[in-house]
Amino acid sequence: MVWNYLFALLLCYLFYSPDITVVNDSAPWAIYLTLAVLMPSIFIILATSIKHMGIVRTDAAQRLSLFIPILASWFLFGENIYILKLAGLAIGFPAILLIFSRRDESSGKKWVYPALVLLGFGIVDVLFKQIALVTDIPYSTSLFIVFSGALLIAAFIALQEVIVKKAKVTTMSFAFGMLIGIFNFGNILFYLMAHREFKENPSTVFATMNIGVIVLGSIAGILLFKEKMTKLNYVGLVMAVLAIILITLSQIYIT
Repeated sequence: MVWNYLFALLLCYLFYSPDITVVNDSAPWAIYLTLAVLMPSIFIILATSIKHMGIVRTDAAQRLSLFIPILASWFLFGENIYILKLAGLAIGFPAILLIFSRRDESSGKKWVYPALVLLGFGIVDVLFKQIALVTDIPYSTSLFIVFSGALLIAAFIALQEVIVKKAKVTTMSFAFGMLIGIFNFGNILFYLMAHREFKENPSTVFATMNIGVIVLGSIAGILLFKEKMTKLNYVGLVMAVLAIILITLSQIYIT
């Protein structure tokens, strides 16, 4: 996890040379701090949920967090919602629920992890949208600050793992962290860019990204990790693809 944020931070610095001097007391420090704490914390919860619930259903829980930013788009950011987008969301929400459904129900305690994943990622989405709306600070600079804070929190957690649980630092963890850091940087950067490009339609970014990633995550879980899926799960995947198409069409024909 430390290598993840270290490489993401380095990439942000190398590609964008963020100007820290533009950051002052009026910067959204509360949002920066919240994201710095939430991001590494959710990473740990996500890994625990995958261990107990599997990658497909954990990813579904992550994407169910779509409910939170979509509601925020309407009630906090004042977005207008059109017919095609409503149709896409109406299909997308039950699609995610179908993908999330399973016959071999686990014990109640294990469902706490995907529930926390859902809540955490929903809050993170909304906070990144708020950062994207800040016009006097470049988003690359905001991203650099968030990654710096997340690196400090992750380093503290990793140090505790090494001292208390005697965890070892391996070459594999370094390589994996580098790969995740590259994807993490790209994902969040383009996410912020999309929010600035479609600042009047944040639900388009929220919905397309979340539903799209759940399809890819589900396919990876099925093909690479051989996770078992029911007929309802497959129906959900097809519905999710249809939802993406409708939401995309709403953006093309409304704007």
